Amino acid sequence: MEINSISNGIVIDHLQAGSGMKVLDYLNIDTELGSVALIMNVPSRKYDRKDIIKLENYENVDVNVLGLIDHNATVIYIQNGEIVKKLNLKLPQKVTNVLKCKNPRCITSMEAVPNVFHLADNVSGKYKCEYCDNIIKSWE
Repeated sequence: MEINSISNGIVIDHLQAGSGMKVLDYLNIDTELGSVALIMNVPSRKYDRKDIIKLENYENVDVNVLGLIDHNATVIYIQNGEIVKKLNLKLPQKVTNVLKCKNPRCITSMEAVPNVFHLADNVSGKYKCEYCDNIIKSWE
């Protein structure tokens, strides 16, 4: 299999094998902006197997969502065939309207307020609801 490089856009590399479809779904990628390539379960020197997403002619992705899904991923920005920026992701300290509180008594379950979570444990990836202090795993 041969996958061509992109001239302008974003490459999301080192995704956990099998997570590429979930990443595309949660990033709400508009496929009318450019070509999208999802390469799944390819060999990796770093992680044994990985997924890669190539987004031709895209300029921006939500790195908070990406960091939440797979904080070991790398985001590579490419312009004119050259790498211009490389981001190694980490768990975000605060996320808004990405996670949902599972506490039925939380105000977010009853009213139209934003779901805001703060990182509670960097090792386990647990987040705490800003309103009710309920703890959830980052990506359940």
